[in-house]
Amino acid sequence: MNPRSESHRDVEERDPLRLVLSIGAGVTLPEEASPASLGFKAWNLARMAAMGLPVPAAFVIGTGWCGREAPDPCLWQQALQRLERESGLGFGDARRPLLLSVRSGAPVSMPGMMDTLLDIGLTEVTLPGLVRLTGNPRLAWDAYRRLIAGYGEVVAGIDGRHFEADLDAVRGDGDEHELDFAALRDIAKRHLATYAREAGEAFPQDPQVQLRAAVVAVFASWYGDKARAYRELHELPASPGTAVTVQRMVFGNAGGMSGAGVGFTRDPSSGEPSPWVDFLFNAQGEDVVSGRRRAQSHEELAAVAPQIWEALLKTMTQLEQGFGDMQDFEFTVQDGQLYLLQTRDGKRTPQAAARIALDLCDQGLIPRRIALERTRGLDARALAVRRLVSEAGRTVEPLARATSAAGGVVCGEIALDEARVRARKEAGASVLLVRRDAETRDLPALHLADGLLTQRGARTSHAAVVARQLGKVCLVGCDSLTIDEADRSLSIGGLALREGDPLTLDGNEGVLYAGAARMGEQVAQDLLERLERLRHEPH
Repeated sequence: MNPRSESHRDVEERDPLRLVLSIGAGVTLPEEASPASLGFKAWNLARMAAMGLPVPAAFVIGTGWCGREAPDPCLWQQALQRLERESGLGFGDARRPLLLSVRSGAPVSMPGMMDTLLDIGLTEVTLPGLVRLTGNPRLAWDAYRRLIAGYGEVVAGIDGRHFEADLDAVRGDGDEHELDFAALRDIAKRHLATYAREAGEAFPQDPQVQLRAAVVAVFASWYGDKARAYRELHELPASPGTAVTVQRMVFGNAGGMSGAGVGFTRDPSSGEPSPWVDFLFNAQGEDVVSGRRRAQSHEELAAVAPQIWEALLKTMTQLEQGFGDMQDFEFTVQDGQLYLLQTRDGKRTPQAAARIALDLCDQGLIPRRIALERTRGLDARALAVRRLVSEAGRTVEPLARATSAAGGVVCGEIALDEARVRARKEAGASVLLVRRDAETRDLPALHLADGLLTQRGARTSHAAVVARQLGKVCLVGCDSLTIDEADRSLSIGGLALREGDPLTLDGNEGVLYAGAARMGEQVAQDLLERLERLRHEPH
């Protein structure tokens, strides 16, 4: 569905790359709008809204503003006022405050390489209003402590470990999602003190100052180290830059039937036509995609909230029908109501690329020529998958289990940082990057390494998505893994290991083995036969 129309009253600039315009139900885009001018995040939000899917109202500041002087807030005032009218809330209003998310969105998919800020507009003045509006003091204090930490990292450049230390001091060994509002209020106050100490000034209490600084920071993240490294790796141009999408906040951290998740409409490792969803109750989206938290699979969501799961299944079908491809989408559930925050064509393995294209063609969702384009270059070599080879009379017990984010098998020596990965790869070794969290800042090391193992993180985290795209075996959320970076050592399943020791990751089964296991390659013959029929059947 094309979201364009001939006119739009919220267009602030007629230069196709310098647009500020609204997105939401009943809103269509002008002819001059395009993915290049809006970024694919906003473009796809507009497409979803046009399909009747539940998308929180938003506005987008186009890619033409990226790399220019900080835009004047007057540019988006008309679009912001529209958000206020539609929501019945006011940005900065002490009684009925509107809170905003500020997200990046380039014309090409760059998962997790740029910055996002949530809960913009929450201050000492608006926080009591949010409590009254929602009747949920825990939500308000949780959102506030998240805002201070996120803003501190992204805008003020404060090392996130300072805020993690505040969090650890209050939660101890417990789960932060179980903290009550008093504990979260304590964390927020600690964060305010940390911000003032590290930034040399108080956390800003003016919502307009917060919004302008957030927009500037998200634009600037296009030029950050992670984004530059990703573009260099994939040979992507630096122009036209990123757009910035400003969207009404919906709260997955509202308790009860609320939460946040990331999903793929099909299995991105194998291509099987089954949903692949990670979800966290009482959480915001960054908890899932950041790589710092473990998420539950969709089985728990389906068991606890079957109505939400049924709505999600219906939505996934609509997404595939509307976009003609397997989709990677982010969503929030607030008090049982499903909201879609993003969708894009999902990163996938070569095996999944072949099966998905063939299945979509058989279902009539894409024509044969598109299936041929998507499977071009996929031959037996490209589709080969490494598997463990059992040795006669020998049974090897797994060292530990983890969540598989990308299949295959890899053996290599343990490395705990980029410097070690680089040095050992230059020496010709096979190397596994082992980290506490699956974070996108590890992209240069991940590009060099042969596999990734993490203690925490979800299979749909941005780093796991990138690992899968790079064809790396990836296991996340290994509960029995502990790392001592100072000692350059680790423990897995009670076995003490040191950097340089050999390890085997089996992404097919989600298990780890000590030492180097024997491997072989296998190709799915039925997949090759289906590809041959596609390529040789009459037009």
